[in-house]
Amino acid sequence: MTEEADAARSAAARAIIDGNMYMVLATVGPDGAPWATPVFYSTEDGRDFYWVSSPEVTHSRNLAHEPRVGIVIHDSRAPVGTAGPRALYLSATATELDGAEALQGLRVIPGPAGRGGRALDPDEVRPPAPWRVYRARVTAYSMICPREEGRPCAEHGLDHEHRGDVRL
Repeated sequence: MTEEADAARSAAARAIIDGNMYMVLATVGPDGAPWATPVFYSTEDGRDFYWVSSPEVTHSRNLAHEPRVGIVIHDSRAPVGTAGPRALYLSATATELDGAEALQGLRVIPGPAGRGGRALDPDEVRPPAPWRVYRARVTAYSMICPREEGRPCAEHGLDHEHRGDVRL
């Protein structure tokens, strides 16, 4: 990939992160069953994604079993056939935070003004409170490679939908 294409893909990825409020978090349970759920997220750097959930819900229990997760951030309102370039796929490791790490998450949550979330007091995410702070640390990013209708992807020469790595 050229430096220019790499920069364009990175900018597109950051626009997806900054332009959305929910990510779809995919986890797996102890029985191997997959589970996907939307969560409201906050991030400063696009590497660490924070959210607040109950430790009793399925995705939180699954994270306690298996911290590796898949995440998709996408514009669910995109017209049919145009969503590919507006989706970012992430591989990450997720964990429940406590102590100083939870306070760091609360510094980031809810993100920029106007997103609809609210700042939380540390007592709202400490036992016995019903909520905890979670973080997904991204290990890999990818996006659907752009291509013109009827033409192969310029970078990979493939004539079907496929993903390419992204660097932030």
